[in-house]
Amino acid sequence: LKLHEPRIQPTTEVVPGLDGQKMSKSYGNTIDIFGEEKETRKRVMSIVTDSTAVEAPKNPETSTIVQLYSLVASKDEVEEMREQFRKGGRGYGDFKKQLFERLWDYFAPMRKRRDEILAEPNYIDDVLEQGARRANTIAAGVMKRVRKAVGL
Repeated sequence: LKLHEPRIQPTTEVVPGLDGQKMSKSYGNTIDIFGEEKETRKRVMSIVTDSTAVEAPKNPETSTIVQLYSLVASKDEVEEMREQFRKGGRGYGDFKKQLFERLWDYFAPMRKRRDEILAEPNYIDDVLEQGARRANTIAAGVMKRVRKAVGL
């Protein structure tokens, strides 16, 4: 059995939480992508930042806002945000609003699909049943070959 090496991109190996630590439910620093809009906005707006003045340049390399934004925005959008950080003149609140809008838009199709699945009560059971039938069919073929190979 050959174990494959994981392919984890350095930019996503640790997703930062609201407090800058690793995002974790046990730390209570997560953003619920399937939550209500008002609560999700409130969570994003609670991201911990420093007290850098609005007009002052900010360091995008150490910003949790930029790190989270880079997970859901295009490279050009991320670079634009980095430039705005360096330039100054905008507060963290503006960047948090921008992050929330991008997060909300990015996960909209997933929320829609989740709602569709939840609206159909038997959907999950049906999918699991189909998968079990398919797996049993494949397993039966494999077991037949195994029995033949060992002389049973």
